[in-house]
Amino acid sequence: MELWQMDIVGGIFLSDGSEAKVVTGVDDHSRYCVIASVVRRATGRAVCLAFAAALREFGVPEEVLTDNGKQFTARFGNGGEVMFDRICRENGIIHRLTQPATPTTTGKVERFHQTLRRELLDDIPVWPDLATAQAAIDGFRHDYNTDRPHQSLDMGFPTDRFTPAPPSVVPVKLPASLTVTAEPPPVAATAVLASYPVTESSGSAVEFDRVVPPSGIVQVAGKQFWAGTNRAGVTVTFWADPDVIHLLSAGSRVKTVRSHLSVADLASLLRKGGRPAGPPPLPAPQPGDAVEVDRTVNRFGSVSLGQRMVVAADILGGRRVSIRIDATTLTFFDPETRQLLRTRPNPFTRDEVARLRGLRPAGPPPQASSEPVRVQRRVSATGTVMVARQVLALGRVHAGKTITIDVTDSDLHVACDDGPRTFRRTSQLPIRNLKANRPHDDRPEG
Repeated sequence: MELWQMDIVGGIFLSDGSEAKVVTGVDDHSRYCVIASVVRRATGRAVCLAFAAALREFGVPEEVLTDNGKQFTARFGNGGEVMFDRICRENGIIHRLTQPATPTTTGKVERFHQTLRRELLDDIPVWPDLATAQAAIDGFRHDYNTDRPHQSLDMGFPTDRFTPAPPSVVPVKLPASLTVTAEPPPVAATAVLASYPVTESSGSAVEFDRVVPPSGIVQVAGKQFWAGTNRAGVTVTFWADPDVIHLLSAGSRVKTVRSHLSVADLASLLRKGGRPAGPPPLPAPQPGDAVEVDRTVNRFGSVSLGQRMVVAADILGGRRVSIRIDATTLTFFDPETRQLLRTRPNPFTRDEVARLRGLRPAGPPPQASSEPVRVQRRVSATGTVMVARQVLALGRVHAGKTITIDVTDSDLHVACDDGPRTFRRTSQLPIRNLKANRPHDDRPEG
């Protein structure tokens, strides 16, 4: 842990009309996010409190790189030493500054800002309060560090490359004004106990459904649960008793946390639309059992599993998928509908599977969709299109038009201006492209 890049980003618009900021920090080597603290105003004290919390949690880096903001330096002010510089000096941290008007010098933390905006902040125009925003960003930070493959890391995860500083016999030195412990943020989804043992139902267990809001945070009896912005609008199920709470999506257990609910809380949930719970979700997987993980497919159609790139399908590029792993097969499916997307041979040994990140017991086997696959194709100058390497002759009258084709296991149903046409399917190759070719792209489609 040699260098941290730090910065401040806006974009947290609150319901009271104000705009909060996020103090951010990224480890230069691993891209591990060490700081993501929401503050109402990005004052020097607020920035230093966030920095101090990271020093306590991860240890002291050798260097810190920042821009020339007044929270970090008095370089363009009245001179002297600001609090951030003092913390660096007293803990032996080299504070490096960028040249003015050179944001690419802190490119890695700026890239984190871009991802934060695109995958979270842009989806939520107004936040109800600071606590809700902090809980959502804590959940995003956890996924960013542990579950989201990074192309710059060869589709690896920051947590696999990040090494906190070794414990020091000398405590972190902080100004007296920062030694008062700040109020801890609300419990967020990062406090997930994925391996928490499942207990038998106490007889008072309740199940209830919630629709995930755009923020990705579900409120249950005063506690926030991070379900993810990718599940916004999806109905998820909670299985709860006084000891444990399971969150399920599409019948599959997503996470497990210790319960904060009393018997009275459970009775209240039951009166408000809940129902008596059945048996608890599947227990922790045993050796040889089928398991599932969630991954994001990269733009090349592959996913990272155990530091190995596994081909899914080009057509799934950029999509979040779940993968069911059994003794012989990797089954790729939609995490919300459990619709079967692709199957591949399982190249992993039992021990390798056990070491995969984010394992959970497998839910019901995914099912193939009974609906046709709808694709678009641009008709060539000769009046033909190609679907799954099968050429369909439609006639020159349709040249240059974009037509829609419904593909089933046995037939190709083409919607043309002069009426629908049906062709018997002669190829069982998979559909690789859903959209029409770009103009002037002469590469054959699959």
